[in-house]
Amino acid sequence: MTELMTEKVFIIQPVLNDNYKTVHSEAKALIESAGGVYIGSAFQNVREINAATYIGSGKLEEIASELDGLENVTVLFNGELSPSQTLNISAALGGLKVIDRTTLILDIFARNAVTSEGKIQVEIAQLKYIYPRLKGKGAALSRLGGGIGTRGPGETQLETDRRHIAYRLKYLERKLEETKSRRNLQSDRRLKTNVKTVALVGYTNTGKSTLLNLLTGATVLSRNALFVTLDPTARCLMIDDREYLLIDTVGFIQELPHDIVEAFKSTLEVALTCDLALFVADASADYEMQFRTTFHTLQELGFDKKIIKVLNKCDLVDNVSSLPSDCVLISATSGQGIPALLEAISDSFNDRYIELELSIPFSDMGVFASLKQCATVLSEKYTDEGLQCTVKAEKIYYNKFKRFIRPKS
Repeated sequence: MTELMTEKVFIIQPVLNDNYKTVHSEAKALIESAGGVYIGSAFQNVREINAATYIGSGKLEEIASELDGLENVTVLFNGELSPSQTLNISAALGGLKVIDRTTLILDIFARNAVTSEGKIQVEIAQLKYIYPRLKGKGAALSRLGGGIGTRGPGETQLETDRRHIAYRLKYLERKLEETKSRRNLQSDRRLKTNVKTVALVGYTNTGKSTLLNLLTGATVLSRNALFVTLDPTARCLMIDDREYLLIDTVGFIQELPHDIVEAFKSTLEVALTCDLALFVADASADYEMQFRTTFHTLQELGFDKKIIKVLNKCDLVDNVSSLPSDCVLISATSGQGIPALLEAISDSFNDRYIELELSIPFSDMGVFASLKQCATVLSEKYTDEGLQCTVKAEKIYYNKFKRFIRPKS
């Protein structure tokens, strides 16, 4: 939906399970994010999906009557339609434009993609969605080449379109691999400097970007809309003189199309390779569902990192004592709970560290110089035999320092 801000959108909401109210509420927010105006909905219980129109012709006649005479109306089917179902619904509604949930989300992604990588990922998702749907688009995409001025190899336009998309996908996936390689180099540099990464992940519109700005003093765009952040944004976070890299990532919603998750997999790898993930949910909304959606989406990609569950917008909750005790309660707008969150982040990493008393002979000073990349030197003193020092290192590096550990007296 990229025409006018005044484009009016009517929702057809199939009722398939108890989750339909949440999905419908998200659809209204998606419409606003796409620049449209929500004008109403029609709900239809679906016991068996109609192969031609999904919800049946009777309900479509009612909707057609309700929308008759309205101009600049787009109908959003809040689910996924086949190409033939899209065409049949449009025909039943007098030729109104009909889109499905995936098309709407892809449009919002296209509007909000800023970096070249984000734009590539959006186009990949769009092409993967379009490719299997070319068949059935009508005569316009399946006319034969031939005739005066149109002579060619004789293949159908449909075949030409499919070949073009296949070539384009290969090109874009190569470009995406190049950006992935550059990010891997950045990750390798962070490993060498021992800078720990903390990823902000979670449901869309839960205040992750606002939290990033508060913690780091950044000025990343944040507003009350879905999918404002598509590209990962990294900023330096200091806690007790220790430097971390805080990274904001794309948010999730329920029933996020698989092609979108796949296309943004390279971006989400920031979360997959982080040292710690902050799972952010909205305390004033259905936070349990938001946590479930985040877990489910990341588990599909093999996520296995340590997490801290964060409930934002606690200032909007009357009784915070009713919120779960295993979450850090904050407000990214007022600053409430931020000291506790910083302490939780610091404690998470402190659990991984150990202090070691070392004796380094002069003959091994070269070896120790390389080992210092894995540790922080807390104190040091030179003696006739060499260097005596206290270092703080991650427990995983214990064996590297084992030979130099001073026996306790």
